[in-house]
Amino acid sequence: MSAILTLVANREATSLTPQDIALASTLAAGSETTILSPDEAVDIACAPLTPAQIDAIRFALADRAVDVLYSSTTGNRRRKILVADMDSTMVANETLDDIAAHAERLRPGIGEEVAAVTRRSMNGEIDFQTSLRNRVALLLDLPASLLEEAWSDVMINPGARTLVQTMKAHGAATALVSGGFTWFTARVGAACGFAENHANILNVTDDTLNGTVGEPILGPDAKLQHLIRIAATAGAPLSAALTIGDGANDLPMLRAAGLGIAFHAKPVVRKEIVNRIEHGTLRAALFAQGYHASELVEG
Repeated sequence: MSAILTLVANREATSLTPQDIALASTLAAGSETTILSPDEAVDIACAPLTPAQIDAIRFALADRAVDVLYSSTTGNRRRKILVADMDSTMVANETLDDIAAHAERLRPGIGEEVAAVTRRSMNGEIDFQTSLRNRVALLLDLPASLLEEAWSDVMINPGARTLVQTMKAHGAATALVSGGFTWFTARVGAACGFAENHANILNVTDDTLNGTVGEPILGPDAKLQHLIRIAATAGAPLSAALTIGDGANDLPMLRAAGLGIAFHAKPVVRKEIVNRIEHGTLRAALFAQGYHASELVEG
């Protein structure tokens, strides 16, 4: 057996059962199993699987709130690099949408106008850089205090701190890399414990939003370049990296990493990325690396 199938149950919805494990093991032609977290996560040693076979296992467990993750190696699966998206990944929010939502009382209709463009951009229907400029332009002359209002709504996703703190404790380089704004990544990065954070600069003058964003824009290609830079600095190959994100602008870094995970992702991302967390929390990204529950550093 030269590959590993990992099952992770959403603990709030279900428990991983012997029947779940037996079903997945049969479909994967698996052999021995290793419990990573009782009733929550298990590794199943198996032969190499195709994306279609992995999807078939996922489909068979679709009503069980169980995530199916896959590693093509039984060697050291623990990654030396973590590069994560922020909006709808480390946090539950789309922070630009939240700014616009709070601006509704000042400029009715702006909330849905911005959110509609965000949805199209994250599903790869329109160019990210253009969509960001256009959305930010709608904020022209609004008060910068909207940033604080939006920050009050930000919710760190369950497992986010645990993911970062556990990987840091085991020597991984960690970076938050977002197509959003540094105003938020600095705060989210500090809250989760990332070693560095990178995003776009939202231009403000005299406590008023300029309706512009600093250039060059940090988009999908820049996310990939940050991953490459961090790997080079760490003296590690891209195969030693974990990247995680949800939108089309995350695809280049998800494709390039040794372990790219789509987190509750948009359809265009789910269609392409084999490893997906669709039911559970960011803890699943640790189990996908073979961590046991006893090794997790709770945030």
